Amino acid sequence: MAGAAAARLRAEIRRRERELRGLRERLAAELARGDTAEQEEDGERERDEGACGVRQPSAAEPARGDAGDAEDEDGARGLRERLAAELARGDSGDADEEDEDDDEEEEGALGFPAELPPLPARSALSAAEILRYSRQLVLPELGVQGQLRLARSSVLVVGCGGLGCPLAQYLAAAGVGRLGLVDHDVVETSNLQRQVLHGEARRGRPKARSAAAALRRLNSAVQYVPYRGALRPRSALRLVRQYDIVADCSDNVPTRYLVSDACVLAGKPLVSGSALRLEGQLVVYNYRGGPCYRCLFPEPPPPDTVTNCADGGVLGVVTGIIGCMQALEVLKIASGMGSSFNRYMLMFDALEGRFRNIKLRPKKAECAACGDNPSVTCLQDYEAFCGSSATDKCRAVRLLPGADRISVRRYKELLDARVPHVLLDVRPPVEAEICRLQHALHIPLRRLRESDPEALQRLQSRIREERRRTDGRTPLPVYAVCKLGNDSQEAVKILQELPAEEFGPVLAKDIKGGLMAWAAKIDSTFPQY
Repeated sequence: MAGAAAARLRAEIRRRERELRGLRERLAAELARGDTAEQEEDGERERDEGACGVRQPSAAEPARGDAGDAEDEDGARGLRERLAAELARGDSGDADEEDEDDDEEEEGALGFPAELPPLPARSALSAAEILRYSRQLVLPELGVQGQLRLARSSVLVVGCGGLGCPLAQYLAAAGVGRLGLVDHDVVETSNLQRQVLHGEARRGRPKARSAAAALRRLNSAVQYVPYRGALRPRSALRLVRQYDIVADCSDNVPTRYLVSDACVLAGKPLVSGSALRLEGQLVVYNYRGGPCYRCLFPEPPPPDTVTNCADGGVLGVVTGIIGCMQALEVLKIASGMGSSFNRYMLMFDALEGRFRNIKLRPKKAECAACGDNPSVTCLQDYEAFCGSSATDKCRAVRLLPGADRISVRRYKELLDARVPHVLLDVRPPVEAEICRLQHALHIPLRRLRESDPEALQRLQSRIREERRRTDGRTPLPVYAVCKLGNDSQEAVKILQELPAEEFGPVLAKDIKGGLMAWAAKIDSTFPQY
């Protein structure tokens, strides 16, 4: 009985908190609207108005000192801006402090608030804004009207990682009116090499909240809306419809299909970027008759052919370059300049230092999402569609039965008991240089696949050496290990096919979780990467 009452009380508290956030948002909008009205009233009294909406004093008007009326007006406006910033800060704080453990909470309610109020209309820039954005205001392609368009624009950034950080940073600096920041993950040490909005002190904090805090320090006049959670089919369309432009900075295939389909259904342009190793690419989808993501990729790739940054690595500056290119295209679209990357795909080769454009076909009439007779009329289960998880974490595969695998704890017991065996490290050479178990024989999986004679000779010699410590009547255990326990399973399949007349009887197994499981469960001093 008490439990039911407590649940009702928690629900009532959450409802009241949502109402309070809504009131804060409305108050911030009213304050901004009042600021604009003040500027318009001042304009009626002005004898001469500059091109940017700055009042020019008349000859009959006495000069004002530092403590004059102009400073009072700027001070009042500054107080309003500070209050609006505090309100926004309070909103993000409230969202972060809500109870995450209530399974009955409606999806998205924790970090995905209800309908956002529209950004206030603007007819002129303040003196402070003119000073702040002066270097871009003098560009004929942008000018005052372009800057006002930026101030009225809202952008949803999906992913606050290597691409999303530089993208959001430059959008905030340029004066975009509102930035929505979506990310389900927390800041980790391995992120800091490329995710430049986060710092060492933010480790363990939600990325969306960390990014909003960093951006607020850069430009407090922009509205930041952090969404702590993954974008899901149930909430994506409602969220996308509240923004003018969407930037896809995710690192997995299901999310790319989800974001693209949501943008098609909502009629929003999508600026999509990706980076891996020393390469990157950029496309603008669903913009001015251009194709959508499904036009280019009607079917998802097989899950085992997809490599992400955790698996394949990436040089941090490559994500920075592509993220900045995404920011550029967002700013061009938002300000009215337009983008040409709805007709071309930008390809970047960091090793060669070369950019090239690949011409895209127009959108397909038979496209399932944006074609003449679309079959995708609502969002679906994209993890099932793609056969993979909507995460940028290293994937786990299962190629072997349980009998052909052992845990790191079991392997440690065998090692301590000095049981004769061969430990075969099948990682690429570059990973073996990072860290390794000293007693392991290193033969990359690629060389096993190719049946490299020199590699097989080394393996045969090590097996013979270890077999001398046995009675020779039982198969010799050969344990394959890699970073996460994926490649090692493929290696076991190869080892099981080795000819017995050359290698003798062997019992091949892989170590589940690989060397990262060894670091987490056995040896905390072993490097993780």
